[in-house]
Amino acid sequence: MAPALHISIPNASTASPADSKPYTVYHIVLQLPLRKHEIRKRYTDFTNLHAELQSQTGSPPPAPLPAKSWIWKTVNSESLTEQRRQALEQYVKAILEDSDPKWRSSSAWRAFLNLPSGTNTINANGSLSPTASKRRGSSGITDPNDWLEAHRDLKSHINSARQQLKSRDVAQNAQNQHALSADAKASLVRAATNIDQLDSGLRSLTSKKAENAWSNRLGDGEIRRRRDLIGAAKKEVEGLEAVLRSAAPARANQPSATAAATSESKADLFRGASKPSGRVLGGPPKETERTRELGNNGVLQLQKQVMQEQDEDVMSLGKTVSRLKDMGIMINEELELQNEMLGILDSDVDRHQGKLDVAKKRIGKIS
Repeated sequence: MAPALHISIPNASTASPADSKPYTVYHIVLQLPLRKHEIRKRYTDFTNLHAELQSQTGSPPPAPLPAKSWIWKTVNSESLTEQRRQALEQYVKAILEDSDPKWRSSSAWRAFLNLPSGTNTINANGSLSPTASKRRGSSGITDPNDWLEAHRDLKSHINSARQQLKSRDVAQNAQNQHALSADAKASLVRAATNIDQLDSGLRSLTSKKAENAWSNRLGDGEIRRRRDLIGAAKKEVEGLEAVLRSAAPARANQPSATAAATSESKADLFRGASKPSGRVLGGPPKETERTRELGNNGVLQLQKQVMQEQDEDVMSLGKTVSRLKDMGIMINEELELQNEMLGILDSDVDRHQGKLDVAKKRIGKIS
């Protein structure tokens, strides 16, 4: 699966506020599948982040922070600015790509990049971090953010199964086809497990036991949206399972469709078939301008050339369809991310509405 988040610091600029001295700001670009977000931070912001990460995790980040220069200033030195930009880019990339998610799972990292709640625990390869999986435990999903992370994990398994089935269709030998089919089946099994976890977590949300847990954080609209996400994921998994079951027998029966001709059919070929009486459907084609001047060998070469051109057209069309499919998947992932952010906003609105209702009641009692 494609990375869920790419981060880079392509350039830096100088800010000149009217009430203070000029300083250097670094442009941090967060690249999501279909949109790009840019934030600007000073070197002081990076030092504050470094201190917060050490305080919250108890250990320094995987890459060192570039040292502060007491003699030269980046405002007056382009070489120092470029050197620090590269070092800061390595610093944030090391945090994002490290196998240990504790730094990017901290609130300091989330606040530094202005990330919404729950997105910080996605690894660079698009899968869930180990800490999020551990928080679920054997008792199921007990937190709204863990539910969203489990749904992202589910989507990664579905995308993996889709890519494995796609690779199996173009595999050249039966051994690779069998291995890819097994991998796709394993991905679908993991996806089905995630669906069960999400479904049970949502049922516990709507039960009486969850009145003091999730009900204060999620509204009815968000619960309905999450039910729709589970239903869509179930349909998608069922469709992929149908593809997995239907495509494998078709390949297994393919050699029987191209069995060798019998001796009788060979004799008929050499002897020549008798001309049937009456109307013949699919008879020999008429002569064209391209075939009239050609002999048997020329017609054969022309036919091979036409077939090669048709194969190239089919390959080009297949690549176009594949690109459209990938774009559709990326659009779907972006829409799901936007829906999650809207759901978080919806829950915040519901929570604040409840506080306003309580305040109105108190004001009414006072008046």
